[in-house]
Amino acid sequence: MFHHILVAIDPSPARHSALRLAGDMARLTQAKVSVLHIAASAASASLGAVVSLEDDTEAKAVLDEALAELREKGVAADGTVTQAFTTMIAPTISDTAEEVGADLIVVSPHHRGTVEAFFHPRVSDAVAHASRVAVLLAPEEPDAAEK
Repeated sequence: MFHHILVAIDPSPARHSALRLAGDMARLTQAKVSVLHIAASAASASLGAVVSLEDDTEAKAVLDEALAELREKGVAADGTVTQAFTTMIAPTISDTAEEVGADLIVVSPHHRGTVEAFFHPRVSDAVAHASRVAVLLAPEEPDAAEK
């Protein structure tokens, strides 16, 4: 079924449900998991500069925690932190999936209202539409905000 799963995470609590689902799928299919955390940055027109939205130490901590969570469950996992502009997150996920030979991408959609989603499309939607790899959306657990 699946041999290599890419799970893309961000610092939000929703990452836990994506990791849990990727880990469960990996254990069922004996798949390897690659964790991708993108430390996003944005261009600020008012400042005339690139603004990092997460520092390297925070990004590494998110990745390390994810790898520990998967490995504790007996899942073979590796991971990387990549830098990208917010506008390039979805293509970066899709490209990384192809580069590592993943046959499944797991992401967690962030729920937004209709108006907000119109002006700020979800990364998960963009990945699902652009990727040539199967995409599985991990629903956020009701208590994810408390973790």
